[in-house]
Amino acid sequence: MRQGSGRLGGRCFAVRYRPNGLGEARLGLAISKRVSKRAVERNRIKRLLRESFRRVRHQLPPMDLLVMAREQAAGLPGPDLLAEIDALWRKLPALKPPGDAATMAC
Repeated sequence: MRQGSGRLGGRCFAVRYRPNGLGEARLGLAISKRVSKRAVERNRIKRLLRESFRRVRHQLPPMDLLVMAREQAAGLPGPDLLAEIDALWRKLPALKPPGDAATMAC
């Protein structure tokens, strides 16, 4: 995912993206133990991200997205996390992914 991908980020999340040629957006999550030692907290963040993605999936361009949580995400309440990831989703359609979609096949 790192080669030929674009990136954007905020305080709690970093997003890497690249076109996939499949006609729909796909989501990958990376929430490490560095974010929180507690599995409950990491799973809460994953649930919030999946739900947010499900709501905006049809508005996103066809690309593979990898969302990585940062340590700051663990202590924040759900609405704050959703507000940040929603802001990142809104930026994606305007971005032009680097490279050509044909050369970015997985």
